[in-house]
Amino acid sequence: MSAFGIGINTQGTESGKIRGIQKEIACDCWFTSTGKTIPRLFKFIDDNGTLQTVSDIYIECTENKNYSGIPSIEHTCVVSCVNKVIRVKLIYFKDTSKWIMTYL
Repeated sequence: MSAFGIGINTQGTESGKIRGIQKEIACDCWFTSTGKTIPRLFKFIDDNGTLQTVSDIYIECTENKNYSGIPSIEHTCVVSCVNKVIRVKLIYFKDTSKWIMTYL
């Protein structure tokens, strides 16, 4: 242990609060034999009440995170949805097996 606290915080990253607009999604995801998650498509209800399906997903990065102590996997993605290309985060909560999408 050092005077500057180096080596005392060895817990996982605490990400705090989820930012942006959140939508619950249904996600078709491939779980590999090594535990990696790869979202293949997802569905959500848009602001007009229409069910949207997004299958054009480019995953930029994947990180293990903790939101207020809840373990999750966060995929930062670029998706094509309703003739727009947008950046979203697909977040999988390990304890409840639920998915959300966040965007700004």
